[in-house]
Amino acid sequence: MPYVITEPCIGVKDKSCMTVCPVDCIYEGEDMLYIHPDECIDCGLCEPECPVTAIFVDSDVPQQWRDYVEKNAIESRQLSGSTIPMEAK
Repeated sequence: MPYVITEPCIGVKDKSCMTVCPVDCIYEGEDMLYIHPDECIDCGLCEPECPVTAIFVDSDVPQQWRDYVEKNAIESRQLSGSTIPMEAK
């Protein structure tokens, strides 16, 4: 299960999570960071580094932020240049 960055990251972009990620699966968008679900190895190192508690395992994302699961997939694929459609997963 990949990790997901949610709404509390908007406007913060602390990037502590990026520095501990061993596979560089976190991408910087215009207003927040995104985790690429195909690249995430589920190590969990990013989660405790987030100062605003914005990172969750995809199955544990609070209901009010569930749309960020898909948003991370879409935005991270665009930012990384990946062209694998979600339906192919």
